[in-house]
Amino acid sequence: MPRNTYISQSVESEQHLYEDLIIESLRIFGQDVYYLPRTLIGRDNILGEDIASKFDDAYMIEAYIENTDGFDGQGDLLSKFGLEIRDEATFILSRRRWNQFVGIWNNELVESTPEEGDILYLPMSGKFFEISHVEHEQPFYQLSDLPVYKLRCSLYEYNEEQFDTNVGEIDNWQKEVSYQVGLDVTINDIIFPHVGEQIRQYTVLPTLEGSTGVYVYGEVQKVEKLTDTTATIYVSNIGVEGTDKARDFYVSADNSARGQETDSDLTITKVYGIVDDESFSSDKQARNVDFEIEADNIIDFSESNPFGDPSETF
Repeated sequence: MPRNTYISQSVESEQHLYEDLIIESLRIFGQDVYYLPRTLIGRDNILGEDIASKFDDAYMIEAYIENTDGFDGQGDLLSKFGLEIRDEATFILSRRRWNQFVGIWNNELVESTPEEGDILYLPMSGKFFEISHVEHEQPFYQLSDLPVYKLRCSLYEYNEEQFDTNVGEIDNWQKEVSYQVGLDVTINDIIFPHVGEQIRQYTVLPTLEGSTGVYVYGEVQKVEKLTDTTATIYVSNIGVEGTDKARDFYVSADNSARGQETDSDLTITKVYGIVDDESFSSDKQARNVDFEIEADNIIDFSESNPFGDPSETF
């Protein structure tokens, strides 16, 4: 026969008390983390993958780290590609607190529940973790309630995403790990671009017929002033608008680069390419030139080699 209708597990006051106890435990034994929802810039509708994405928001919320003896995963591995750190962790968030701090801003950028691909930043260790699975049914309907999210995460691998969260320690981390191109520039109007500003350089100028032209853009990460009119500027998040073909910043006395906020006029006199060790000034172990010279003694590019490249001999 059916269960007793006078004894119910779905009493709202009991559920609220249950959730209050969980929230209190999280605030006592948990850690403050930043929740960063991922925003898709471009999507591959065939493979269902994000071509490019960014993180514009960061919400602080308390979370309990379920791992007590250290991070899970395979740990530190020495593979043929070098040292790989494969840490994993499980974070427990209160569903009510998540709705208060993150879900309240629910719009087309932030889903109504945590999503795979979003990021958690743990200030305690200075590490970023990407959500790989969201478990929303553990504990399983105690008091007919689902009070928490259990987020299984793996260590985040940076893939040139943009960070603009207005949280200094998060945005500064991108400057340290992002791929940057160095540009020696001459300032034509003594107005230097500032960090975070976008600069653009046209490769095909706009026309009177309505063409918007083709331009390369990048975000300024660092400005090193050499004189009153010269500087070395480091840019990241490099992209192109107006064409599907790849374009790069280039040396030109006619087509200068311009800052989109300060309207600074920059004549590029040198571009540090990936063949130069100087292009990785932040990496003291960069040895691009050494490897290139050593490779010339291993790979035969001579004309007599049927698999070689004759153009290299001219």
